[in-house]
Amino acid sequence: MIEKVGVYCRLSDEDRDKLNKNDDSNSIVNQRSMCLKFANQNGWNVVDIYSDDDFSGAGTYRPDFERLISDCKSGKINLVLCKSQSRFSRDMEVIERYLHNKFIEWGVRFVSIVDNADTNIESNKKSRQINGLINEWYLDDLSQNIKKSLKNKREDGLFMGSFAPYGYERNEDGHKLIVDPVAAEVVKKIFELYANGYGYHKICEYLNNNNIPTRAIYKKQKGSKFVCNNCDLKNSRWTSDTIAQILKNEVYIGNLVQGKITSMGYKVHKFKKVNEEDWCRIENTHEAIIDKETWSKVQKRLKSHSKPIKTGEVHFFTKKVYCSCCGKPFMRNVYNVKNESTGKRAYMQCKGNKKYHICENNKSIRMDKLEEIIQNAINDLLDNYYDKNNLKELYENRKMQDTNNNERINILEKEKTNLEKKIDDNKCYYRNLYEDKVKGTINDDMFSMMSKDYLKEIEIMTKRINNIDDEIKSLEVVKETRKQAEDILKKYKHIKELNKIIIDEFIDKIYIGEIDKETNSRDIEIEWNFEF
Repeated sequence: MIEKVGVYCRLSDEDRDKLNKNDDSNSIVNQRSMCLKFANQNGWNVVDIYSDDDFSGAGTYRPDFERLISDCKSGKINLVLCKSQSRFSRDMEVIERYLHNKFIEWGVRFVSIVDNADTNIESNKKSRQINGLINEWYLDDLSQNIKKSLKNKREDGLFMGSFAPYGYERNEDGHKLIVDPVAAEVVKKIFELYANGYGYHKICEYLNNNNIPTRAIYKKQKGSKFVCNNCDLKNSRWTSDTIAQILKNEVYIGNLVQGKITSMGYKVHKFKKVNEEDWCRIENTHEAIIDKETWSKVQKRLKSHSKPIKTGEVHFFTKKVYCSCCGKPFMRNVYNVKNESTGKRAYMQCKGNKKYHICENNKSIRMDKLEEIIQNAINDLLDNYYDKNNLKELYENRKMQDTNNNERINILEKEKTNLEKKIDDNKCYYRNLYEDKVKGTINDDMFSMMSKDYLKEIEIMTKRINNIDDEIKSLEVVKETRKQAEDILKKYKHIKELNKIIIDEFIDKIYIGEIDKETNSRDIEIEWNFEF
């Protein structure tokens, strides 16, 4: 069969050594030269050359890579030639999908020069898989290092955004914000108007009527590559959302708040929100546009004008009371009565009986009686907590439990650190073995045999680390729950009247049973939010 070769070359941005951004990098030229020489030595016909410059090996979103795959599928080429397997992809899933599945289906052979990968040789399949595994470790390590580097730079007060916020420009190295005098005046005007009683709509009206360019238009006018999704730049107008974003942004008082989102992983091109307490907030990193007095005035007004969600009247027993028999919630009903000052009386009854007719728990309970029972139960709990003898015993038990928990967490963290070091060592051994195989110091069979133990150890140690993380998290949850319980108990001495806050703090669920015909009483079980 005549070999119709497609040469594939790739270079990541980190490896760049171009003189001009439009030039091919030296590495791409070297890869191409090596592959053409190898093809010529083997008498193969090179049909096309595919080259992706500035693209990571983590994904398949590469123009010439996609063209290569399309040509393989169509039969234009039947042999893919690369300098090394990592040039094709560093992703283990991509290696498996194409080298060991699709290429076989399409009758395409894969050959890489440096690491001797050849899909025509069945015996080196394990070597190709190990190559993929090592390359994937490289990507994982690189991803973690990039995250750490970004975190350190944010903590040093460096601006890490792609575009400066409206009102600022980036300095030459791109990591410090400097005031843009023109846009800064607009920002000042927005804060001034809001502080003097203007609403979002009125501010937009003022800016639009005075033909002040929006953020997107202004950045475009200055030659920025700023991308605005869903923007019609010709008809762009100031909006309430934009005004709100500006008024709430701490950047205008000289603070940088970054790290609000994080990637879900180097394989997943998606992001997730970070909890506010984990944001990186550094003060006084650059010149402020808005003084603290104006900022405080604006924030106070923003807070006072925030609208609560309209939920209607929600009783504090809503989603708290359930039937012991069928598990359905108790529903609240209000009836007109003659002998009540309000003319109404509220009851609760099992929904499974009242609405679905599937439960025998058919007797309702007066709301005021249930409130009295729950209030007494909470006060009994508080009395028990504040009893001197109990308090002393609780304190000693908590101290002992905290000590035991902390000791256990320390032991687990040390074990985890040791395991992580061993995993790194094993990865290093793999890479050394791999280099020995490439150099010819050991053959493929020896490489596969020696690498099995390392792989098994890494798998076992990784599982153990996951178990350690789960146990540490569980111990920390216990500590935090106990602390929250004590904080709640210390807030109250005696409850005179129930409200939703008290119920939500103390109680998870209330279960109401059937009425006992002999005693005319019913069991009411409370599931507390905590134990002490």
